[in-house]
Amino acid sequence: MDALPPPPANAEPSASAQWASALIQHRQTILPKRLGEPGPDEGQLDLILQAAAAAPDHGELLPWRFVLIPAAARARLAEVFAAALLERDPAAAQEQVARAREKAFRAPVLMLAVVRMGPPGDEVPPAERLVSAGCAIQNMLLMATAQGFGSALTSGKALQAAGLRALFGLGEDEQAVCFLSVGTAVTRKPGRQRPEPARFVSSLP
Repeated sequence: MDALPPPPANAEPSASAQWASALIQHRQTILPKRLGEPGPDEGQLDLILQAAAAAPDHGELLPWRFVLIPAAARARLAEVFAAALLERDPAAAQEQVARAREKAFRAPVLMLAVVRMGPPGDEVPPAERLVSAGCAIQNMLLMATAQGFGSALTSGKALQAAGLRALFGLGEDEQAVCFLSVGTAVTRKPGRQRPEPARFVSSLP
């Protein structure tokens, strides 16, 4: 695993900031098909999940949850992926259906992120709930990176399928946002060029 050096103990704030910056910049999306064993053990996975709890949460609503998909449940998810594809494209080739099923078996750790959007007009609007979930997910990705694991977020049209909603028991006001995969990076692509702040920051005149 490609682990970062540990954070400096009792370091000056500048040194801690440099370590945090290195961690953030080191994070890279590793597609699930490039994630293999070993995955996080029980203790490492617990740290990843605990990191989510540090996300901003207006009103302490805990508007998001994560559903782990163990090996024993992957076959059921595979059938949901296949059915969702055939609903969208009844003429899909057998090879396409097989590829849809195969996606359920990638990465040692796979989980679904779910957001409770809340009733219309609620004091905490859907946008805030999604931002909170995004912060929780980023915390998890960074903790996985800090432990030397690769990770990725994946989505797709299957997230909207009735079969997926039924499999995960989603409530009427819940939305499946993405899958989160974690494992050991088997291969990596070169890191992409990060945009400079000038491209996405402006000042109010």
